[in-house]
Amino acid sequence: QAQFVESGGGLVQPGGSLRLSCVVSERNFRFRNAAWYRQAPGKQREWVATNTHSLTTTYADSVKGRFTISRDNAKTTVYLQMTNLKPEDTAVYYCNYPSRVVSGDVTWGQGTQVTVSS
Repeated sequence: QAQFVESGGGLVQPGGSLRLSCVVSERNFRFRNAAWYRQAPGKQREWVATNTHSLTTTYADSVKGRFTISRDNAKTTVYLQMTNLKPEDTAVYYCNYPSRVVSGDVTWGQGTQVTVSS
């Protein structure tokens, strides 16, 4: 089963930027849709953005125009470029395959913490 290793989080001031990376250990990564999710303290995990195997991208309304999801199939890595960060973006960010999340048969990585604060 694929494993996901997220990195790139940190502490940033409001209006700042961060680039998250997620290395996926699966040979068939290029054929899979990949997505970013986040979980803020005391809240349920929520979907952030999806990048399909055909490179179509979709975003949650809360991040549209500020976040960009991309992928590098040669590196089996999915990225999340975050700009104009807001305090409400503070969360642990995870990546995974949306198909597995929907099915419920999902194992999450350790995630990467993003904290937006002055």
